[in-house]
Amino acid sequence: MKKITLLSAAVALIFTSCSKDSDFEGYTKAENGLHYKFFNHNEGGAKINEGDGITFSYVIANNKNDSVIVDSKSVSQDGSGYTKFLMPKTSFVGSLEDGMTMMSKGDSASFIFSADSFFFKTMKYKELPPQFKPGEKLKATVKIKDVLGKKELEANQKQQMADQEKVMKEMESKEKGDLDKYLADNKITVKPTESGLYFAETKKGSGAHPKVGDQVEVNYTGRLLDGKLFDTSIESVAKAENVFNPQRPYGPFKFILGQGKVIKGWDEAISMLAKGGKAKIILPSNLAYGPNGGGPIPPFAPLTFEVELVSFGPAPAQPEGQMPPQ
Repeated sequence: MKKITLLSAAVALIFTSCSKDSDFEGYTKAENGLHYKFFNHNEGGAKINEGDGITFSYVIANNKNDSVIVDSKSVSQDGSGYTKFLMPKTSFVGSLEDGMTMMSKGDSASFIFSADSFFFKTMKYKELPPQFKPGEKLKATVKIKDVLGKKELEANQKQQMADQEKVMKEMESKEKGDLDKYLADNKITVKPTESGLYFAETKKGSGAHPKVGDQVEVNYTGRLLDGKLFDTSIESVAKAENVFNPQRPYGPFKFILGQGKVIKGWDEAISMLAKGGKAKIILPSNLAYGPNGGGPIPPFAPLTFEVELVSFGPAPAQPEGQMPPQ
């Protein structure tokens, strides 16, 4: 019985020595001035280090009235309330980062720290938000869902890159198969140019061809390989296919040839037409919107266009001192 009494007294003494300087009930004050309180604490777990990848949730509030300043729900991309980041260096002595380095996977805790230092040193604000006065405190409630050390993080990143590369190769292979099938199904026998462009002239134009630097005017209708129209400059076509948009102007599209203002396949194909000429062109994705796609155009999507070179001529001169369009 005497041993138990002595042990209890020792524990009480330790607790008192840790908490006697705390300015907030229920919190322990660390030597760096940070106040902390654990709800769950895996004392034997590996602590968070600078550079670790952390999945965690947080709520940061005004300690005076508990009004929320920011929380992870507002930035969570999957709706889980958790967010991910790499553990940074501490931004000031007694910071939230200092508190998080006391935590392990599965821990949850509350920290009270300087609002001034947080806004000025962590967030790099020039002045305090109007609802705060100098010397006031913030309170952060943090829950650590997962921690990946630097080596694990690097291994994960390498695996993600390998997985992404595999998917890219699969999509490239599918694109080639889809394009070959389209050419066969539509009995297209023209040979591709060196770049891979398929150019089938449907109406011969007259006169010279446009040259690099000329302004050209082109009517076009663009489709995916399945025939779905994704854009056209021709109002009657848009109306016929129920994609008419009264908010956009219709009519020939103007651009400067050969200056990268359009997709690569267009610069090449339009230079092959004479005024009044028409053609059907088929572009592999590397001559169109590539691995990223754009808008209604998926990644690695070959495209078909029906194009007409309406007119061309020297590009309008730029007013003196004016930079050309980028």
